[in-house]
Amino acid sequence: MTVATDTPTDTARGPLHGVRVLDVSTILAGPLACQILGDYGADVIKVEHPRLGDSMRGHGPVNGDVPLWWKEVSRNKRGVAIDLGKPEGAEVLRTLLRDADVLVENFRPGTLERWGLDPASLIEENPRLVVARVTGFGQTGPYSARAGFGTLAEAMSGFAHLTGDPGGPPTLPAFGLADTIAGMAASSAISMALYAREQSGRGQVLDINLLAPIMTAVGPGPTAYQQTGEIGMRQGNRSVNNSPRNTYETKDGHWVAISTSAQAIAERVLRLVGHPEVIDEPWFVSGRQRAQHADLLDDYVGSWIRERTRADVTAAFSEAGAAVAPVYDARDIVEDEHVLATGMITFVEDDELGELAMHGPLWGMSETPGSIRFTGRPLGADTDAVLREAGIAPDRVAELRERGVVT
Repeated sequence: MTVATDTPTDTARGPLHGVRVLDVSTILAGPLACQILGDYGADVIKVEHPRLGDSMRGHGPVNGDVPLWWKEVSRNKRGVAIDLGKPEGAEVLRTLLRDADVLVENFRPGTLERWGLDPASLIEENPRLVVARVTGFGQTGPYSARAGFGTLAEAMSGFAHLTGDPGGPPTLPAFGLADTIAGMAASSAISMALYAREQSGRGQVLDINLLAPIMTAVGPGPTAYQQTGEIGMRQGNRSVNNSPRNTYETKDGHWVAISTSAQAIAERVLRLVGHPEVIDEPWFVSGRQRAQHADLLDDYVGSWIRERTRADVTAAFSEAGAAVAPVYDARDIVEDEHVLATGMITFVEDDELGELAMHGPLWGMSETPGSIRFTGRPLGADTDAVLREAGIAPDRVAELRERGVVT
Protein backbone atom coordinates (compact mmCIF):
# COMPACT_ATOMS: atom_id res chain seq x y z
CA MET A 1 0.00 0.00 0.00
CA THR A 2 1.21 3.50 -0.77
CA VAL A 3 1.39 6.42 1.63
CA ALA A 4 -0.02 9.80 0.71
CA THR A 5 2.45 12.65 0.47
CA ASP A 6 2.14 16.35 -0.26
CA THR A 7 -1.57 16.38 0.55
CA PRO A 8 -3.38 19.72 0.98
CA THR A 9 -3.66 18.99 4.69
CA ASP A 10 -2.51 16.32 7.13
CA THR A 11 -3.78 12.81 6.44
CA ALA A 12 -5.60 11.33 9.42
CA ARG A 13 -4.70 7.77 10.33
CA GLY A 14 -7.98 6.19 9.38
CA PRO A 15 -8.33 2.44 8.79
CA LEU A 16 -7.48 2.91 5.10
CA HIS A 17 -4.40 5.05 5.69
CA GLY A 18 -1.81 4.00 3.14
CA VAL A 19 -4.36 2.96 0.51
CA ARG A 20 -4.20 4.95 -2.71
CA VAL A 21 -7.38 5.20 -4.80
CA LEU A 22 -7.68 6.55 -8.34
CA ASP A 23 -11.22 7.86 -8.84
CA VAL A 24 -11.94 8.27 -12.56
CA SER A 25 -15.71 7.91 -12.08
CA THR A 26 -18.28 10.68 -12.55
CA ILE A 27 -21.54 11.99 -11.07
CA LEU A 28 -22.44 10.04 -7.93
CA ALA A 29 -22.19 6.27 -7.32
CA GLY A 30 -18.46 5.88 -7.96
CA PRO A 31 -17.50 9.27 -6.50
CA LEU A 32 -19.53 8.55 -3.35
CA ALA A 33 -17.77 5.22 -2.90
CA CYS A 34 -14.45 7.06 -3.13
CA GLN A 35 -15.66 9.76 -0.75
CA ILE A 36 -16.33 7.06 1.84
CA LEU A 37 -12.89 5.52 1.30
CA GLY A 38 -11.32 8.96 1.64
CA ASP A 39 -13.24 9.71 4.82
CA TYR A 40 -11.59 6.68 6.37
CA GLY A 41 -8.04 7.59 5.47
CA ALA A 42 -7.44 6.56 1.85
CA ASP A 43 -5.42 8.90 -0.36
CA VAL A 44 -7.99 9.46 -3.12
CA ILE A 45 -6.86 11.04 -6.36
CA LYS A 46 -9.78 12.41 -8.34
CA VAL A 47 -9.17 12.34 -12.09
CA GLU A 48 -11.28 14.68 -14.25
CA HIS A 49 -11.33 15.74 -17.88
CA PRO A 50 -9.08 18.83 -18.31
CA ARG A 51 -11.81 20.96 -19.90
CA LEU A 52 -15.11 19.38 -18.94
CA GLY A 53 -14.39 18.28 -15.38
CA ASP A 54 -16.78 15.91 -13.63
CA SER A 55 -20.43 16.67 -14.46
CA MET A 56 -21.05 16.43 -10.73
CA ARG A 57 -19.75 20.00 -10.52
CA GLY A 58 -22.99 21.04 -12.26
CA HIS A 59 -25.34 18.99 -10.07
CA GLY A 60 -27.27 20.20 -7.05
CA PRO A 61 -27.48 23.55 -5.28
CA VAL A 62 -24.93 26.33 -5.61
CA ASN A 63 -23.86 29.34 -3.60
CA GLY A 64 -23.15 31.91 -6.27
CA ASP A 65 -21.16 29.83 -8.73
CA VAL A 66 -19.76 27.42 -6.12
CA PRO A 67 -21.26 23.89 -6.40
CA LEU A 68 -22.17 22.73 -2.90
CA TRP A 69 -22.66 19.01 -3.54
CA TRP A 70 -19.22 18.90 -5.14
CA LYS A 71 -17.67 20.18 -1.93
CA GLU A 72 -18.94 17.10 -0.09
CA VAL A 73 -18.71 14.26 -2.60
CA SER A 74 -15.15 15.28 -3.57
CA ARG A 75 -13.88 15.97 -0.07
CA ASN A 76 -10.63 14.26 0.95
CA LYS A 77 -9.72 13.88 -2.75
CA ARG A 78 -6.72 15.43 -4.45
CA GLY A 79 -7.68 16.73 -7.89
CA VAL A 80 -5.86 16.06 -11.16
CA ALA A 81 -7.06 16.71 -14.70
CA ILE A 82 -6.12 14.16 -17.41
CA ASP A 83 -7.70 13.50 -20.79
CA LEU A 84 -7.92 9.71 -20.69
CA GLY A 85 -9.24 9.59 -24.24
CA LYS A 86 -5.85 10.65 -25.55
CA PRO A 87 -3.10 7.99 -25.68
CA GLU A 88 -0.73 10.20 -23.70
CA GLY A 89 -3.38 10.73 -21.03
CA ALA A 90 -4.09 7.02 -20.81
CA GLU A 91 -0.37 6.43 -20.36
CA VAL A 92 -0.26 8.97 -17.52
CA LEU A 93 -3.07 7.11 -15.75
CA ARG A 94 -1.29 3.81 -16.32
CA THR A 95 1.79 5.30 -14.68
CA LEU A 96 -0.24 6.42 -11.67
CA LEU A 97 -1.84 3.00 -11.37
CA ARG A 98 1.48 1.22 -11.03
CA ASP A 99 1.67 2.46 -7.46
CA ALA A 100 -2.07 2.47 -6.66
CA ASP A 101 -4.30 0.09 -4.75
CA VAL A 102 -7.74 0.81 -6.24
CA LEU A 103 -9.15 2.14 -9.51
CA VAL A 104 -12.83 3.16 -9.55
CA GLU A 105 -14.48 3.81 -12.93
CA ASN A 106 -18.04 4.03 -14.19
CA PHE A 107 -17.74 4.31 -17.96
CA ARG A 108 -19.85 2.16 -20.25
CA PRO A 109 -18.46 -1.37 -20.64
CA GLY A 110 -15.68 -1.38 -23.20
CA THR A 111 -14.60 2.24 -22.70
CA LEU A 112 -11.45 1.46 -20.72
CA GLU A 113 -10.58 -1.25 -23.22
CA ARG A 114 -10.98 1.22 -26.09
CA TRP A 115 -8.53 3.55 -24.38
CA GLY A 116 -5.98 0.77 -23.94
CA LEU A 117 -6.67 0.57 -20.18
CA ASP A 118 -8.31 -2.83 -19.97
CA PRO A 119 -8.30 -4.12 -16.36
CA ALA A 120 -6.47 -7.34 -17.24
CA SER A 121 -3.43 -5.43 -18.52
CA LEU A 122 -3.56 -3.01 -15.57
CA ILE A 123 -3.54 -5.89 -13.10
CA GLU A 124 -0.75 -7.58 -15.06
CA GLU A 125 1.39 -4.49 -14.46
CA ASN A 126 0.21 -4.11 -10.85
CA PRO A 127 -0.99 -7.51 -9.57
CA ARG A 128 -2.31 -5.98 -6.32
CA LEU A 129 -4.64 -3.53 -8.07
CA VAL A 130 -8.38 -3.67 -7.32
CA VAL A 131 -10.47 -2.39 -10.24
CA ALA A 132 -14.04 -1.43 -9.30
CA ARG A 133 -16.30 -1.04 -12.33
CA VAL A 134 -19.60 0.70 -11.57
CA THR A 135 -22.25 0.67 -14.30
CA GLY A 136 -26.00 0.77 -14.67
CA PHE A 137 -26.49 -2.89 -15.50
CA GLY A 138 -23.11 -4.60 -15.09
CA GLN A 139 -20.35 -5.71 -17.43
CA THR A 140 -22.28 -8.68 -18.85
CA GLY A 141 -25.84 -9.58 -19.79
CA PRO A 142 -28.34 -8.30 -22.37
CA TYR A 143 -28.53 -4.79 -20.89
CA SER A 144 -24.82 -4.22 -20.26
CA ALA A 145 -24.43 -1.79 -23.18
CA ARG A 146 -27.40 0.36 -22.14
CA ALA A 147 -26.92 3.80 -20.66
CA GLY A 148 -27.35 3.42 -16.94
CA PHE A 149 -28.71 6.10 -14.60
CA GLY A 150 -30.14 5.91 -11.10
CA THR A 151 -33.62 6.78 -12.34
CA LEU A 152 -33.66 3.66 -14.50
CA ALA A 153 -32.59 1.49 -11.57
CA GLU A 154 -35.23 3.06 -9.34
CA ALA A 155 -37.83 2.16 -11.98
CA MET A 156 -36.63 -1.38 -12.69
CA SER A 157 -35.90 -2.35 -9.07
CA GLY A 158 -39.56 -2.26 -8.04
CA PHE A 159 -39.02 0.87 -5.96
CA ALA A 160 -41.13 3.18 -8.14
CA HIS A 161 -43.88 0.55 -8.46
CA LEU A 162 -44.25 0.37 -4.67
CA THR A 163 -43.91 4.11 -4.03
CA GLY A 164 -46.85 6.51 -4.25
CA ASP A 165 -50.53 6.59 -3.39
CA PRO A 166 -52.86 3.67 -4.16
CA GLY A 167 -54.27 4.19 -7.63
CA GLY A 168 -51.71 6.90 -8.36
CA PRO A 169 -48.68 6.75 -10.67
CA PRO A 170 -45.38 5.07 -9.74
CA THR A 171 -43.24 7.62 -7.93
CA LEU A 172 -39.52 8.30 -8.29
CA PRO A 173 -37.40 9.79 -5.49
CA ALA A 174 -36.40 13.44 -5.68
CA PHE A 175 -32.76 12.55 -5.00
CA GLY A 176 -30.11 10.06 -6.15
CA LEU A 177 -31.34 7.04 -4.22
CA ALA A 178 -30.07 4.22 -6.46
CA ASP A 179 -26.70 5.90 -6.98
CA THR A 180 -26.26 6.48 -3.26
CA ILE A 181 -27.08 2.90 -2.32
CA ALA A 182 -24.76 1.64 -5.06
CA GLY A 183 -21.97 3.93 -3.86
CA MET A 184 -22.23 2.57 -0.34
CA ALA A 185 -22.29 -0.98 -1.71
CA ALA A 186 -19.23 -0.26 -3.84
CA SER A 187 -17.26 1.02 -0.86
CA SER A 188 -18.08 -2.23 0.94
CA ALA A 189 -17.07 -4.34 -2.07
CA ILE A 190 -13.76 -2.48 -2.38
CA SER A 191 -13.02 -2.99 1.32
CA MET A 192 -13.73 -6.72 0.94
CA ALA A 193 -11.40 -6.91 -2.05
CA LEU A 194 -8.63 -5.17 -0.12
CA TYR A 195 -9.09 -7.64 2.74
CA ALA A 196 -9.01 -10.58 0.31
CA ARG A 197 -5.84 -9.16 -1.22
CA GLU A 198 -4.11 -9.27 2.13
CA GLN A 199 -4.63 -13.03 2.09
CA SER A 200 -4.03 -13.80 -1.59
CA GLY A 201 -1.62 -11.02 -2.54
CA ARG A 202 -3.64 -10.31 -5.67
CA GLY A 203 -6.16 -7.71 -6.71
CA GLN A 204 -9.29 -8.39 -8.71
CA VAL A 205 -12.01 -6.81 -10.84
CA LEU A 206 -15.30 -5.85 -9.17
CA ASP A 207 -18.51 -5.69 -11.22
CA ILE A 208 -20.95 -3.34 -9.43
CA ASN A 209 -24.23 -2.18 -10.96
CA LEU A 210 -26.85 0.33 -9.86
CA LEU A 211 -29.76 -2.10 -10.07
CA ALA A 212 -28.82 -4.90 -7.67
CA PRO A 213 -28.30 -2.84 -4.46
CA ILE A 214 -31.59 -0.93 -4.69
CA MET A 215 -33.41 -4.09 -5.74
CA THR A 216 -32.16 -5.67 -2.52
CA ALA A 217 -33.26 -2.62 -0.53
CA VAL A 218 -36.80 -2.85 -1.94
CA GLY A 219 -37.20 -6.23 -0.24
CA PRO A 220 -38.46 -9.77 -0.90
CA GLY A 221 -40.96 -8.98 -3.66
CA PRO A 222 -39.37 -11.37 -6.19
CA THR A 223 -39.36 -14.18 -3.61
CA ALA A 224 -43.01 -13.55 -2.75
CA TYR A 225 -43.97 -13.54 -6.43
CA GLN A 226 -42.05 -16.74 -7.16
CA GLN A 227 -43.59 -18.54 -4.19
CA THR A 228 -47.13 -17.17 -4.10
CA GLY A 229 -47.74 -15.17 -7.27
CA GLU A 230 -48.32 -12.09 -5.10
CA ILE A 231 -47.31 -8.69 -6.48
CA GLY A 232 -47.11 -5.80 -4.01
CA MET A 233 -48.91 -2.56 -4.79
CA ARG A 234 -48.55 1.07 -3.76
CA GLN A 235 -49.74 1.78 -0.23
CA GLY A 236 -48.98 5.49 0.14
CA ASN A 237 -47.43 5.96 3.59
CA ARG A 238 -49.06 2.83 4.91
CA SER A 239 -47.57 -0.64 5.13
CA VAL A 240 -49.01 -4.09 4.53
CA ASN A 241 -46.93 -5.31 7.47
CA ASN A 242 -48.16 -3.12 10.32
CA SER A 243 -50.59 -0.38 11.35
CA PRO A 244 -50.79 2.32 12.50
CA ARG A 245 -47.96 3.32 10.20
CA ASN A 246 -48.33 6.65 8.45
CA THR A 247 -47.55 10.34 8.58
CA TYR A 248 -49.93 12.53 10.58
CA GLU A 249 -50.32 16.31 10.71
CA THR A 250 -50.06 18.08 14.05
CA LYS A 251 -52.05 21.05 15.35
CA ASP A 252 -49.23 23.47 14.50
CA GLY A 253 -48.91 22.33 10.89
CA HIS A 254 -45.99 19.93 11.24
CA TRP A 255 -45.92 16.22 10.41
CA VAL A 256 -44.85 13.20 12.39
CA ALA A 257 -44.26 9.59 11.35
CA ILE A 258 -45.29 6.54 13.33
CA SER A 259 -44.34 2.89 12.99
CA THR A 260 -45.71 -0.01 15.04
CA SER A 261 -43.65 -2.91 13.74
CA ALA A 262 -43.46 -4.33 17.27
CA GLN A 263 -46.72 -5.53 18.82
CA ALA A 264 -45.92 -3.88 22.16
CA ILE A 265 -45.47 -0.52 20.45
CA ALA A 266 -48.83 -0.82 18.70
CA GLU A 267 -50.52 -1.47 22.02
CA ARG A 268 -48.82 1.53 23.65
CA VAL A 269 -49.87 3.82 20.80
CA LEU A 270 -53.54 2.84 21.03
CA ARG A 271 -53.54 3.24 24.80
CA LEU A 272 -51.91 6.66 24.43
CA VAL A 273 -54.51 7.93 21.94
CA GLY A 274 -57.38 6.77 24.13
CA HIS A 275 -58.51 3.54 22.45
CA PRO A 276 -57.28 0.66 24.59
CA GLU A 277 -60.42 -1.34 23.76
CA VAL A 278 -59.17 -2.05 20.24
CA ILE A 279 -56.21 -3.99 21.63
CA ASP A 280 -58.57 -6.82 22.57
CA GLU A 281 -59.89 -7.23 19.03
CA PRO A 282 -58.89 -10.60 17.49
CA TRP A 283 -57.35 -8.89 14.47
CA PHE A 284 -55.03 -6.74 16.60
CA VAL A 285 -52.68 -9.64 17.33
CA SER A 286 -50.38 -9.17 14.29
CA GLY A 287 -49.11 -6.37 12.10
CA ARG A 288 -50.52 -7.78 8.88
CA GLN A 289 -53.99 -8.15 10.40
CA ARG A 290 -53.85 -4.65 11.88
CA ALA A 291 -52.93 -3.34 8.40
CA GLN A 292 -56.29 -4.61 7.15
CA HIS A 293 -57.95 -2.15 9.58
CA ALA A 294 -55.70 0.81 8.78
CA ASP A 295 -58.59 3.21 8.13
CA LEU A 296 -59.89 2.77 11.67
CA LEU A 297 -56.48 2.91 13.33
CA ASP A 298 -55.37 5.93 11.31
CA ASP A 299 -58.55 7.74 12.32
CA TYR A 300 -57.91 7.06 16.00
CA VAL A 301 -54.27 8.13 15.85
CA GLY A 302 -54.75 11.02 13.42
CA SER A 303 -57.59 12.57 15.42
CA TRP A 304 -55.50 12.54 18.59
CA ILE A 305 -52.43 14.04 16.89
CA ARG A 306 -54.39 16.82 15.12
CA GLU A 307 -55.35 18.23 18.53
CA ARG A 308 -51.72 18.59 19.70
CA THR A 309 -48.53 20.37 18.67
CA ARG A 310 -45.55 18.47 17.38
CA ALA A 311 -43.65 19.07 20.61
CA ASP A 312 -46.55 17.74 22.68
CA VAL A 313 -46.95 14.69 20.44
CA THR A 314 -43.27 13.72 20.54
CA ALA A 315 -43.11 14.27 24.30
CA ALA A 316 -46.18 12.11 24.92
CA PHE A 317 -44.96 9.31 22.68
CA SER A 318 -41.56 9.36 24.37
CA GLU A 319 -43.12 9.15 27.83
CA ALA A 320 -45.33 6.27 26.69
CA GLY A 321 -42.38 4.36 25.18
CA ALA A 322 -43.94 4.51 21.70
CA ALA A 323 -42.13 5.20 18.43
CA VAL A 324 -42.56 8.54 16.69
CA ALA A 325 -40.33 10.87 14.68
CA PRO A 326 -40.85 14.37 13.31
CA VAL A 327 -40.77 14.69 9.52
CA TYR A 328 -37.70 16.89 9.02
CA ASP A 329 -36.70 19.31 6.30
CA ALA A 330 -33.10 20.43 5.82
CA ARG A 331 -33.37 23.20 8.43
CA ASP A 332 -34.66 20.74 11.03
CA ILE A 333 -31.76 18.39 10.32
CA VAL A 334 -29.10 21.09 10.68
CA GLU A 335 -30.65 22.30 13.96
CA ASP A 336 -31.30 18.90 15.57
CA GLU A 337 -29.31 18.41 18.77
CA HIS A 338 -28.82 14.67 18.30
CA VAL A 339 -27.71 15.02 14.68
CA LEU A 340 -25.15 17.64 15.73
CA ALA A 341 -23.98 15.88 18.88
CA THR A 342 -23.26 12.66 17.02
CA GLY A 343 -21.55 14.30 14.04
CA MET A 344 -24.12 13.21 11.46
CA ILE A 345 -23.90 16.82 10.32
CA THR A 346 -20.61 18.54 10.92
CA PHE A 347 -19.07 21.89 10.03
CA VAL A 348 -15.78 22.20 8.15
CA GLU A 349 -13.75 25.09 6.84
CA ASP A 350 -13.74 25.70 3.09
CA ASP A 351 -11.44 28.08 1.23
CA GLU A 352 -14.30 29.59 -0.79
CA LEU A 353 -17.28 29.38 1.56
CA GLY A 354 -15.87 29.52 5.07
CA GLU A 355 -17.79 27.34 7.52
CA LEU A 356 -19.62 24.65 5.55
CA ALA A 357 -22.19 22.16 6.85
CA MET A 358 -22.05 18.65 5.43
CA HIS A 359 -22.73 15.05 6.33
CA GLY A 360 -20.14 13.51 8.61
CA PRO A 361 -18.43 10.15 8.06
CA LEU A 362 -21.01 7.37 7.86
CA TRP A 363 -20.05 5.35 10.93
CA GLY A 364 -18.05 5.65 14.13
CA MET A 365 -14.90 3.65 14.85
CA SER A 366 -13.36 3.68 18.31
CA GLU A 367 -9.73 3.29 17.20
CA THR A 368 -9.57 4.56 13.61
CA PRO A 369 -12.39 7.05 13.07
CA GLY A 370 -13.17 8.77 9.81
CA SER A 371 -12.44 12.45 9.25
CA ILE A 372 -12.95 15.29 6.79
CA ARG A 373 -9.51 16.69 6.03
CA PHE A 374 -10.46 19.07 3.22
CA THR A 375 -13.40 19.82 0.94
CA GLY A 376 -13.78 19.35 -2.82
CA ARG A 377 -10.85 20.82 -4.75
CA PRO A 378 -10.71 23.04 -7.87
CA LEU A 379 -10.21 21.33 -11.22
CA GLY A 380 -6.60 20.13 -11.54
CA ALA A 381 -5.52 21.62 -8.23
CA ASP A 382 -3.06 18.83 -7.47
CA THR A 383 -1.98 17.72 -10.95
CA ASP A 384 1.63 18.86 -10.57
CA ALA A 385 2.09 17.29 -7.12
CA VAL A 386 0.51 13.96 -8.04
CA LEU A 387 2.40 13.58 -11.32
CA ARG A 388 5.64 14.52 -9.59
CA GLU A 389 5.02 11.76 -7.02
CA ALA A 390 4.60 9.34 -9.92
CA GLY A 391 8.04 10.28 -11.24
CA ILE A 392 6.88 12.33 -14.22
CA ALA A 393 9.37 15.12 -14.79
CA PRO A 394 8.19 18.76 -14.62
CA ASP A 395 9.17 19.43 -18.23
CA ARG A 396 7.10 16.44 -19.34
CA VAL A 397 4.13 17.75 -17.31
CA ALA A 398 4.55 21.16 -18.97
CA GLU A 399 4.59 19.48 -22.38
CA LEU A 400 1.43 17.51 -21.58
CA ARG A 401 -0.25 20.67 -20.37
CA GLU A 402 0.67 22.50 -23.56
CA ARG A 403 -0.90 19.68 -25.58
CA GLY A 404 -4.12 19.79 -23.52
CA VAL A 405 -3.59 16.32 -22.04
CA VAL A 406 -3.50 17.60 -18.46
CA THR A 407 -4.53 20.71 -16.62
